[in-house]
Amino acid sequence: MIRHSPCLAPLMALAVLAGVAGCAPANGNSTVSPYALGTAGYVSYGTVVGMRPVQVSGTRSGVGAAAGAVGGGLVGSTVGRGWRARTVGGVAGAVIGGVGGALVEEAVTSGQAVEFIVRTDRGPDIAVIQTNELGLRPGDRVAITQGDRVRLTRAADVPAPAAYAPGYAPMRGK
Repeated sequence: MIRHSPCLAPLMALAVLAGVAGCAPANGNSTVSPYALGTAGYVSYGTVVGMRPVQVSGTRSGVGAAAGAVGGGLVGSTVGRGWRARTVGGVAGAVIGGVGGALVEEAVTSGQAVEFIVRTDRGPDIAVIQTNELGLRPGDRVAITQGDRVRLTRAADVPAPAAYAPGYAPMRGK
C-alpha cells in the first residue's frame, strides 16, 4: 500500500480538478450543439449599430460538484491507516472535492461576451449576445443566422440597403 502524507491528499484533489477544468471546451461563436447538425436556419442581414461588454455567469449544474466529490472521496480514502481513518478521509475528501468541483465548474463556464445591437435590413433592431472572435465593430455588415441559437457573422459582400447607406440621397430627375 502506498502511504501518503495527510497534506498530500488535498493537493492531489486540486490537481485532479485542475486537470478536469483544463479539458473543458471553450464555448465561442463558432461552437454548435450536436442537435444543430443538419438543421436549417434563417439568414437575414443587418448592420452593427452598437455594442457593450457583458459578463457571462458560470453554470452550477452539479456536474462539477459530483466529479469533485468522487475524485476527492477517492483521494481522501487513501489517507491514514485502518478503515476508520480511510472512511473519514474519504468523506472529508468528498466534501472538499465537491465544493472545489462546483467552484471550478462555475469559473470554467463564466467569461466575457459582447451584446451587439443590430439594425436589421427588414425588421426591428435586435440585441445578440455572443463572443467577439471576429472583431465585429459598429458599422460592420453582419449575417444573422437563426437556428438553434442566433449568431452574427461578417457579411462583407452584402451591401446595406439604400436607406442606410452612408451618403444616401434619393436620385431626382433633371
